[in-house]
Amino acid sequence: MNTFLSIVLGAASIAISACSPQQKPASTDEQALSVENTDAVLSETDSPRVLTIAVCGDIMMGTTYPTVQLPANGGADIFSDVTPVLSAADVACGNLEGAMADGGNSTKRGGANSYSFRMPTSFAPLLTSAGFDFLSMANNHANDFGAQGIASTERCLREQNIGFAGIKGHQEYAIKEINGVRYGFCAFGHNQYTLRTQDIATVQRIVKTLADSCDIVIVSFHGGAEGARYKHLPRGKETFLGEDRGDLRAFARVCIDAGADLVYGHGPHVTRAVDIYKGRFIAYSLGNFCTPYGMSLGGVNAYAPVIEVKIDERGNFLEGKIHSFVQQRGVGPRKDESNAPAREIKMLTEADVPDAALKIGDDGSIELK
Repeated sequence: MNTFLSIVLGAASIAISACSPQQKPASTDEQALSVENTDAVLSETDSPRVLTIAVCGDIMMGTTYPTVQLPANGGADIFSDVTPVLSAADVACGNLEGAMADGGNSTKRGGANSYSFRMPTSFAPLLTSAGFDFLSMANNHANDFGAQGIASTERCLREQNIGFAGIKGHQEYAIKEINGVRYGFCAFGHNQYTLRTQDIATVQRIVKTLADSCDIVIVSFHGGAEGARYKHLPRGKETFLGEDRGDLRAFARVCIDAGADLVYGHGPHVTRAVDIYKGRFIAYSLGNFCTPYGMSLGGVNAYAPVIEVKIDERGNFLEGKIHSFVQQRGVGPRKDESNAPAREIKMLTEADVPDAALKIGDDGSIELK
């Protein structure tokens, strides 16, 4: 996870604040306005390889708005339990739920649903040390501090060599070469300032572009109604707070039909079912992951799984493991020996996707039936 080439598409944002100087080791990362199609790195004569991808949900490491609520020790311990899983994977992905900036004004004004999240830029290296390679910005908190907040967040992630995508008019995708494998990443949300799950033509175009130039394509999405009442995956379009939150079953299949190899979701703040489609793995919601402040952490809202997915070099699902973590306020995700998150995902999958070609064990193991 230390050597890779990143090529990203979109307009470069103007950074408005400097982030911590700590970075991953120097590489040949660069940004470009376009990317040429290339032959796949893997050839038919190569020995079979097993690739490991770790995915998780929402990350908001602490906030300085409207009051300061930050974990102790500069946040150095919040990922301590999950780092071994994330760092051991070939690729680790999540969702950055909020702006990473040291100032600015909130774009939200009053009301019960006007939460704004602003993480200090000094926390950016925590994401690198945890092992993240890609983070979605296509969510309903990326714009909490407007264009300046988005620019600052992108600057922080760029300086940490972490891929990002999802804001309309910015980067549509990221490409990284890791250990000789070319990975393509993209992200979609339900807000007007994001690349949207509902814009099927754009979704297909971006995913197909990545499929034409990458070995493995990973899609992130933020969608669905929020809260424990909505942990079951519905059929058809979801509406919440008057917003169209997408038809997520259909969206995931559109992505895989266009060339995606893994699709993972977040947004409901609780876990949802998993599925397999055309041999490709889908996680419909991974819930809150590292949100020690500002979000409800009672009951199932505290479940913070990491799903480790093993695929072959063509993207076919081989096996997986749900690593169970539960959040503690002010602390972050901690290992759960009872495997409650894994058992929850098992129950939801059996209830909502009864024909899924997956067998989930109480220990979190995932196998093909």
